[in-house]
Amino acid sequence: MTVPFRPPLPLLDNDVLRTFVAIAETGNFSTAAEAVFRTPSAVSMQIKKLEEQLKTTLFLRDARSVTLTQHGEMLLSYARRMLALSNEAVSRFVMPELSGVVRLGAPDDIAERILPRVLKHFGEAFPGIMVDVTVDQSIQLRKRMDEQRLDLTLINCATRPFPTIGEVIHTEKLVWAGAKCGTAYLRDPLPISVWEDGCVWRQDAISQLEKHKRQYRIAYASAHTMAQRAAVVSDLAIAPFPLSYVTEDMQILGPKEGLPELLSFDIRLLTTPQLSHPAKAVAESIREAYGSFIAAAA
Repeated sequence: MTVPFRPPLPLLDNDVLRTFVAIAETGNFSTAAEAVFRTPSAVSMQIKKLEEQLKTTLFLRDARSVTLTQHGEMLLSYARRMLALSNEAVSRFVMPELSGVVRLGAPDDIAERILPRVLKHFGEAFPGIMVDVTVDQSIQLRKRMDEQRLDLTLINCATRPFPTIGEVIHTEKLVWAGAKCGTAYLRDPLPISVWEDGCVWRQDAISQLEKHKRQYRIAYASAHTMAQRAAVVSDLAIAPFPLSYVTEDMQILGPKEGLPELLSFDIRLLTTPQLSHPAKAVAESIREAYGSFIAAAA
C-alpha cells in the first residue's frame, strides 16, 4: 500500500506569535507595533503571512477596532502557551540562577492599576520566579516588612510625615473626584468616600476639610478603590484620588466648587536589607514600570 505524500506542517514563528498576541491584547495594530518595536506596516505584513500560513482569518477589522475571529481566539490560547513555554525553556539556560519565590506587598489602588501589567511583563521575562502578592493598607504593609513577612513592598506615603522611608519611585497629586455633571459636591454635609484611619488619602482629605471648616460625612467606606470609584461615578459621594486615577466619567473638583486643594503623596518602595537576586529583579521591574508611567504622563 502506498502512503500518500504529505508535506510537513509549517512551523509557527514565535516572533510572529508575539505580534499576534500584542494585537489581540491591545485591539490596535499601531499600539501593538509600538509594543513589539516594529512599524505598523511590518506588523500588518506579519499577520497577513500568518493568516496565509494557517489558511484562515484571525482578525475582524473596522475603522475603530480590531477583534478576534473564532479561529483567532483559538490561536490566542495556543500562542500564549507556546510563548510561555519558550520563555521558560530559554530562562533555564540564560538565567538559571533566577528562580524562587518573592513576597511582594502593595496597596489596593496599585494592585488594581499598576501591578497586573508589571507582573505580566515580569512573568514573561523571568518565568522561573514566582511572585506572591499581599494587598493591604500601607500601614499594615510596613508592619509586615518589620516582621520580615515581605521581601519588598510599595506603599502610599504622605510626603511630609514620612520623608525618609524607603525609595521614592513616584510622586502624584491628590485631587477631588466627582461624577461627571454630578451634584454630590453641592450637598451639605459633603458626602465623601474614603477608607479607615491609616489611609493616606483619607488623612489629607479630612485634614483639609476640617482646616477649611467644610462639614462632611463619610457616606461610603470601602478598602477597595474600585468600590470607591463606583460610589463616585454613581454620584453618591466624592473622593480623594490620584490625578491619574480620574477617568472620563469623572470630573476634577477644586476651589471653584468650594473644595480645598489637596496635597501630593509619594509612592515608595521598601525592601529588606539583604535583598535576593529574584527580589532585586522584581524591584527593577517596578522601577521601570513607573518610569514608563511617568514618561507617558509627560
